Amino acid sequence: MNVRTRRFLNRPEEAVQEMLEGYAAAHSDIIRLSGGLVVRATPKPEGRVGVVIGNGSGHEPAMIGWVGEGLFDVNVPGPIFSSPGPGAILQGIRAADRGGGVLLLVSSHAGDIMNADLAIAEAEDEGVDDVEMVVLYDDVASAPRDRIDQRRGGAGLFFVWKTVGAAAESGASLQTCARIARKTRDRARSLSAAVGTVAHPVSGQPLGDPTDNTVAVGMGVHGEPGTRLGEDARADEISELMIDRLVGDADLSPGDRVGLLLNNGGSLTLMELSVLYRGARATLEKHGIDVARSWIGPYATTLDMAGFAFAICHVDDELLGLYDAPARGAGFTMPGPR
Repeated sequence: MNVRTRRFLNRPEEAVQEMLEGYAAAHSDIIRLSGGLVVRATPKPEGRVGVVIGNGSGHEPAMIGWVGEGLFDVNVPGPIFSSPGPGAILQGIRAADRGGGVLLLVSSHAGDIMNADLAIAEAEDEGVDDVEMVVLYDDVASAPRDRIDQRRGGAGLFFVWKTVGAAAESGASLQTCARIARKTRDRARSLSAAVGTVAHPVSGQPLGDPTDNTVAVGMGVHGEPGTRLGEDARADEISELMIDRLVGDADLSPGDRVGLLLNNGGSLTLMELSVLYRGARATLEKHGIDVARSWIGPYATTLDMAGFAFAICHVDDELLGLYDAPARGAGFTMPGPR
């Protein structure tokens, strides 16, 4: 398998900044750049909770496409696959503060948590103490259930972004928004799979073994290795294997309702995604589980990785109402109740 190393860039070391400039210019009615931050073009009303996320670049449209009405107030983009520093996160907290407190959502990776902790400490030194952090995790391949809080963040973060954004937009308190974040996180599970690897756009070096053409289940968002399947594994078999694992890990029972996300890791076709979704839906029906809402698309990528992730979230009426609330970001739009 060949790994694409030639990219349509100017100077690779300036790719992130030039990406931000171009993306903000293309969606100037929704977002703008401010001191290296991606912020809402139209801030939410005073007194509402501000929602901030920081993340390494290379996963677009996450998270630059998730800033907007009913979503994030501020995204703090870092270098490719690297967390933004505490100073940048502190800037993001300041920019999101509308007087109702600030909720900082942090994907469970060591660097992200460390830098977020430092930023919150600096904010407290400045007298900004109405900041709460919720660490997000969902990837079942990264740690067993008895160490669930050590799991890394994956495609299942989608569910938290949507519910928390809706809660904050509606005027919910900081405590309520944090509760919704934890509730959604604890009900979400994800598992990914990929073939081959991608090359880092700055170094040009592959993240994994470019010669291995087998499917790896449990790949991480930065190319962390997974469990290899046989070369003849078919789409239905892969979907069933992955959904069975998610259902078991989440302790779902017949009659439960879920949101089902099929996230494009970067370069899969709609044909492939639709076939995979078909298998996942059939497997959930076999378990007697109702798919209340579903999404297919590139919500959080790893550059142009030939892979995907399934994510499920055990929903109830509260979460469904938040999923259905209007949202308008450059990378995700929800018109309103179904």
